[in-house]
Amino acid sequence: MAAKDDKQVNRAGFSTRAIHTGQEPDALTGAVMVPIYANSTYMQERPGEPGAHEYSRVSNPTRSALEECLADLENGAGSRAYASGMAAEATVLELLETGDHVLVSDDCYGGTRRLFEVIRRRSMGLEFSFVDVSDAGALAAALRPRTRMIWTESLTNPLMKVTDLGLVSEFARAHGLLSVCDNTFCSPALLRPLDFGIDLVLHSATKYLGGHSDMIAGVVTVADGRGDLLERLALLTYAVGGVLGPFESFLLLRSLKTLMVRMRSHSENGLRVARFLESHGGVERVYYPGLESHGGYEVARRQMEGFGGMMSVDLRGGMEGVRRFLGGLEVFTLAESLGGVESLVEHPATMTHKGLGAEVRREVGIGDGLVRLSVGIEDGDDLLRDLTAALSRL
Repeated sequence: MAAKDDKQVNRAGFSTRAIHTGQEPDALTGAVMVPIYANSTYMQERPGEPGAHEYSRVSNPTRSALEECLADLENGAGSRAYASGMAAEATVLELLETGDHVLVSDDCYGGTRRLFEVIRRRSMGLEFSFVDVSDAGALAAALRPRTRMIWTESLTNPLMKVTDLGLVSEFARAHGLLSVCDNTFCSPALLRPLDFGIDLVLHSATKYLGGHSDMIAGVVTVADGRGDLLERLALLTYAVGGVLGPFESFLLLRSLKTLMVRMRSHSENGLRVARFLESHGGVERVYYPGLESHGGYEVARRQMEGFGGMMSVDLRGGMEGVRRFLGGLEVFTLAESLGGVESLVEHPATMTHKGLGAEVRREVGIGDGLVRLSVGIEDGDDLLRDLTAALSRL
């Protein structure tokens, strides 16, 4: 399924909308940036007749501006912003009923799998099957009478599998399923899943949308034409209450203004680093969608506008090789999270995916020699020098 382009007709470009949508100068002061409205409640002229806002768990002017901008950038009907990416995921799961079944990308973020398997299986009686969601046969084989949702990641974490979003959305529509895509690794600057027929797109906005490692947030955007779904999500957001505060909304709105510029730099550095690592003798395999050796390269090239800064690498020497490599880095920082302007490295088996357990990690393909890189926007020559020095220790 090809991406829709009808919403782009007679519209300003992505960066222009990121800077201006929902962000008119303040009517009271003329402030160019949307102010931080740090208040909880709003005056009503008459009982039961609120104005645009009544209580900040329902809506807040700063958060509303952010949500309007995000919906525009995703080509969606509307967005809701949350206190974290996990709060966003938890709220989306509330769209389901007790006993429902979900098809999930087999290589998904460890925190997502923990929420599903440890929390929602117990608290809601949900059932989950972890499959290759780009394989129509695998999806069909895992389908159950109570299947209600397909949960994907545009690029999986940490093995960077590329999801064929057209295939997923077509399968979902054919079977009456709700399709959800976590687009954290790409951001709407590189990929807009709603254009490929996905119903809901979500982000850990802490990552590329925020971009500066200085705040925690999540966001969900509903596809255009799905007003019914947007109403349900709005009710759940209000009722569950895990909303984003005004200060974090302000920071995220600020960051969206430079999203395209940052993602171009991440993509440029990412491709350069991936090609360097693929040619190095200390590296067994590089997982990066911009490499022609990647199994999902053609799908990524069709769906994405740049390949981003995320990749994973199998190092020679297993766990001992990882220790030596990490000990030699100076520009890359050992830390969880990703998507900031600074370059980060982490070890999934002992950090982000430790909770999966050794058996599940083996099934998924996460070995002890795997490291995940979030390539930042530093000078590319400095990044290559840093990696060269670290790899020389193997």
